[in-house]
Amino acid sequence: MIRSIVRLGAVLGVVGGTFLLSPDSGLRLFSLIPVGTEPAYAIPENQILEKLRSIPVFTITDTQGAPLVATVPQGDKKAAVAGVFISRTDAVAFIDRLKSRDPKLASTIQVTTVSLGEVYRMSQQGQGSADEVQFAYVPVQKQVDLAKTVLQENGQGVSEFNGVPLFIAKGGPDNGYLTIQNGNEQVIPMFFYKEDLQNMLTQFKTQQPDLISNVKIDVVNLEGLLDALKKDNDQFLNRVVLIPPRETLEYLQKNQPAPAPAPR
Repeated sequence: MIRSIVRLGAVLGVVGGTFLLSPDSGLRLFSLIPVGTEPAYAIPENQILEKLRSIPVFTITDTQGAPLVATVPQGDKKAAVAGVFISRTDAVAFIDRLKSRDPKLASTIQVTTVSLGEVYRMSQQGQGSADEVQFAYVPVQKQVDLAKTVLQENGQGVSEFNGVPLFIAKGGPDNGYLTIQNGNEQVIPMFFYKEDLQNMLTQFKTQQPDLISNVKIDVVNLEGLLDALKKDNDQFLNRVVLIPPRETLEYLQKNQPAPAPAPR
């Protein structure tokens, strides 16, 4: 039996709201961390889950929360694959297309908001089991196109980009990673949307114009990052913070359930 995906309610909008990077968010741009200047240590799985817990993504599920699964060839076997959409708009468009091909099935499914941490946990727990479901991340095509452009501008002769792009800022004489202050920590933000990273750089341009003028944008993919979190011992990974798309956070804040009335 395929396990139901845990749904997220108002708490997801509250958690995600801390990453809107507004002037009052408490995030400030300070420095660049040169690569390899700090000792490495392994990231425990509970910390990986915590890092991913506040990242909203979207799946297609039935009314009980079980993900819609497609059976696809994988070598000489078949695999059960469920889609995980970065954009809710893309998830809604998937159901709209399905309505013309299989209206009966389309009437029984819905777009469900879930945590990337929950998807990661389910993928790890299900590995090797008889009812294993593999999760395929569905990127936003515009961001894929932007990722290809970034790599080409950085001198890489690429014609395509595989996976979900994550945009990151680098610069300085050591080509270090741009960091922001988050509480008592200096963290390295990775953005699902290039526009959100660009907006952050613009926001801080007046504070540290010399630093920002030397910064360039680079790109990696989400799938590679998740694999590295699981396998690699690197202080860089511990500092990484994923920044959800602003449009996703704004949607969740707008549509979170109203608080229950206080008892009289």
